Amino acid sequence: MQEDLKLWDELRDFFSTSLEQSLVKRHEALGKKTTYRSGGECSIYASVETIEDLNVIAQRIRGLNIPVAILGNGSNLLVSDSGFEGLVLHLGDGFKSVSFEDEMVFAGAGANLPIVARKSVAAGLTGFEWGVGVPGSIGGAVRMNAGGHGSDMSKSVTRVQGVDLLTGEIFSLGLDDLNFSYRNSSISRNQVITEVVLELKKGNIEESEAEISEIVRWRIENQPGGQNAGSVFTNPEMDSAGRLIDEAGCKGLRIGTAYVSEKHANFIQVEHDGKSEDVIALIEEVRHRVFERFGIELNPENHFIGFD
Repeated sequence: MQEDLKLWDELRDFFSTSLEQSLVKRHEALGKKTTYRSGGECSIYASVETIEDLNVIAQRIRGLNIPVAILGNGSNLLVSDSGFEGLVLHLGDGFKSVSFEDEMVFAGAGANLPIVARKSVAAGLTGFEWGVGVPGSIGGAVRMNAGGHGSDMSKSVTRVQGVDLLTGEIFSLGLDDLNFSYRNSSISRNQVITEVVLELKKGNIEESEAEISEIVRWRIENQPGGQNAGSVFTNPEMDSAGRLIDEAGCKGLRIGTAYVSEKHANFIQVEHDGKSEDVIALIEEVRHRVFERFGIELNPENHFIGFD
C-alpha cells in the first residue's frame, strides 16, 4: 500500500531522532505476540513510550487511509494468517507504572492485570483481587470491560485518560462516560488509553492474599494452559457458553490445528505453528452447532484483526 510506505518513511524518521526509547519495525511477526501464537505480520509495528510519541503518530497518520490496531498483551486477540495491512501500536514499558494515593490506583494502560492486582493487595487495598486471573493489560481490560469471579472493570474504574488518534487530542473519561456493559465499553478503535484510575477500599492483606491464592488455584484446576486466548464466547444471559458448547457435543472438536479444550469447552487451543484460519473455522462451527441445538447465537469475545 502506498500509504504504508509513506507512513513508514515518516515514522522511521521520527523514531530515529526521538530521544525516547521507542521502536518501529516493518513486517513485524504479529501473531507470535498473541497468546494464540498464530497469525501473520503487520505492515508497520511501533512500540511507544510516551504520550508525546502517540501525539506525533496521530499527526503522521492523519489523512492517510491506513488501518490502525492497538496491541496490549495479545491475550484476547486473533491475527489473520495473511497478516494485517496497517499500523499496530504497542504501549511499551513507559506505560506500565503502578502507583497509589490513599485508596486510588494509578496504572499505566500497559500494566498487566495480575501485577496491578498483586500490588494493590500489597498496598493494603481490596476489590481487585479477581484481576490476578486475567492475563491482559489494564487498558485492554477497560475497553472490553474484562472481568471474572463475580466482578469486572466497571466495579472499580473511576477515570481513564488517553489519546484520540483521529484528532491527536488527549481525552479524559469518567465512569459515566465509559458506558460499561457486559464485555463492552464506549472506548472506540481510535482511542488509545494511556492511564487507568481505580478506586478500591482498604482491606486485610492476609485475607486478600488468600483470595488471590484461591483464584489462582481455581484457574489452574478448571482452565487449560497452552496456546489459547481465554474464553472465546461471551456468556448468554442467564446461561454459560461453556455449558452450551459442551452439551452441543463440541468438546474436543477439531478443525486442522485448532480444537475445543477438553478441560473447558469455551476455550479453543491452537497447536504449535497452528493456523488462525483453523480457529476462525472452528469458532463458526461451534456457533453453528450450538444454534442448531439450542437456538442460541454465541457471540465471540475475542477480537480479530486482518480478517475481512
